Amino acid sequence: MALHPNIPRLYLIKIAKWFMLYMPIVIPFYESNDLSMKDIMILQAVYSIAIVLLEIPSGYMADIWGRKKTLILGAIMGVVGFSTYSISHGFTGFLIAEIILGIGQSCVSGADSAMLYDSMLEVKQEKQYSRYEGRITSLGNFAEALAAILGGILASITLRTPYIAQSLVALIAVPAALTLREPVRHIKLINTGFIEVLRIARFSLFENRELRRNILFSAFTGAATLTMAWFVQPFFQSEDIEIRWFGFLWAALNLIVAIASFMAYRIEKLIGQQSSIIIIALAIPIGYIALSQSGLIIGLLVLVVFHFVRGFATPILKDYINRITGSEVRATVLSVRNFIIRINFSLIGPLIGWAKDVYSLSTALLIAGSTFIFLTVGTGLLFIASKGKMNDKTNYISKTS
Repeated sequence: MALHPNIPRLYLIKIAKWFMLYMPIVIPFYESNDLSMKDIMILQAVYSIAIVLLEIPSGYMADIWGRKKTLILGAIMGVVGFSTYSISHGFTGFLIAEIILGIGQSCVSGADSAMLYDSMLEVKQEKQYSRYEGRITSLGNFAEALAAILGGILASITLRTPYIAQSLVALIAVPAALTLREPVRHIKLINTGFIEVLRIARFSLFENRELRRNILFSAFTGAATLTMAWFVQPFFQSEDIEIRWFGFLWAALNLIVAIASFMAYRIEKLIGQQSSIIIIALAIPIGYIALSQSGLIIGLLVLVVFHFVRGFATPILKDYINRITGSEVRATVLSVRNFIIRINFSLIGPLIGWAKDVYSLSTALLIAGSTFIFLTVGTGLLFIASKGKMNDKTNYISKTS
């Protein structure tokens, strides 16, 4: 069966989003502009708060206004945000850039996965969603791996050069979004307005038990993997790894994520849903605890395992949510998931950054691991309890109209 024309365009949007030239040197770049680890995590918390404030409304906007229009807006904001970063030299400028990028990210987040699922539903290939979500996630991580190497090379010119180049990379998403085709949706929301956004959020988190358990487990796992991304480079620094190797190591870790995402569909089919949830729930927080007690070699091995589980978890957990979510509210529901991820990160991230500044990296990682093991294992057990109902799609309209 022919590939839906939206899929290659979504590939380009993913590449533009994940070809992060700045990421392998982001901590040294901030430090070169006199920011502490606490400052850095506050910036990321503000970015998360910007996403939080618009995450669910933007997902709802994608359901009402259209996935395509929302993705176009997100792509444009990405270009503006990185252009702002490239000309800024301190906390205030970076803060403005992060707010702009947060707005852009909120527009893309949820709308891209909803666009993918509905595009596949249009050609009756929705059962292959996790395979294609895995491929797109894998492609994003391959892009991030290649960008890490190139970003390291560009950083040898100046630490600002990767940010200047990033503005051009972000531009790729604009024509890709402009040429998307809005998929036909057989069910549309009857009611519109902000009150309806609150109703969908309430339905997702309070009224539908299976959906709530899916969202919470996926969100806590996502918050844990997001937080780790900001402590990999401090680990490299603590082990006296030269900055010229950062790009190659970051590339290697993202290749691990890419491989795991590509194989996720087959792995989950082989080991089953329950085993997949148990592995994800335990491996992510244990990775923090193990890294807190490790030297260079063991620490790198821990990061390899952590990033493999991260790559496996992302497409699988999104698929579980999509299986029981109606098309008419899919982007909004996925945005509820991302909303919780960012809320968690904005609360936990600055605390962990403060612990690293005041005490040590080891203490910060231990606090993070102890926090996340409580969250992921608890919600993972509840998720497993819903196993028998994971393929029953809930129609939001019939429940609330």
